[in-house]
Amino acid sequence: MNPVYEKLMTCLKSVQEKVSFQPEVALILGSGLGDYADEIRVEQTVDYNTIEGFPVSTVAGHKGRFVFGYVENVPVVIMQGRVHFYEGYPMSDVVLPTRLMGLLGAKKLMLTNAAGGVNFEFRPGDFMMITDQIATNVPSPLLGANLEELGLRFPDMSEVYSRRMQDAIRAVSKELDIPVREGVYLQLTGPSYETPAEIRMCRTLGADAVGMSTACEAMAARHMGMEICGISCITNLAAGMTEGRLDHAEVQETADRVAKQFKKLVTGVITHI
Repeated sequence: MNPVYEKLMTCLKSVQEKVSFQPEVALILGSGLGDYADEIRVEQTVDYNTIEGFPVSTVAGHKGRFVFGYVENVPVVIMQGRVHFYEGYPMSDVVLPTRLMGLLGAKKLMLTNAAGGVNFEFRPGDFMMITDQIATNVPSPLLGANLEELGLRFPDMSEVYSRRMQDAIRAVSKELDIPVREGVYLQLTGPSYETPAEIRMCRTLGADAVGMSTACEAMAARHMGMEICGISCITNLAAGMTEGRLDHAEVQETADRVAKQFKKLVTGVITHI
């Protein structure tokens, strides 16, 4: 058996021994949204470190567990703390949680993150619906032998982010009177913030926001046939766009400031999709 698939099956068996809950929607929480999972109707939780073979997030502030429960009446599985490529894990481990949630029954995936604004029209605290992505700057999670049990060798990526779900986000944004911008998300490896020259490169490539996660997860999910949407919280303008320096405290501060609106938006989208 392919070792990547074997590890995934080991994790699946480990989780299924602990929970008997079938989610419809999977949600990955980015910076500033971590406590959203505590506010839903929780049925069960599983700490990552209790799952055999599961990669454990090392980022401060990430709780590191799956939360199973209901957002209103929608059964969900929430990843409270994600794994990043910059933590030193192979890309197959970074996307293992996404694949696992799909195998647990989730057909739809909502991705959230904190991102740097590359578009000069953006401001810290803005929300951006991801309409497309650029993932060529990080290793593809589909490299190596194809996992035939999950999807095709050459999966189509012409609609990574579901147009139907984008329409739902627009409708919820209007209904809640929470402005949402739209744009292209570009993933880099991190963990250092980008140089001003790299940000100019990102803008030239057509990116509106840049971050260190999400695109690889979306690619793995799309390979499995999951329907995907994504929202970035623009926590800062990227390097060279302002006079200030970048630091994680600023990112966390902005994410915390708009967390209440972000949570309302996430709940609205989940119940619409």
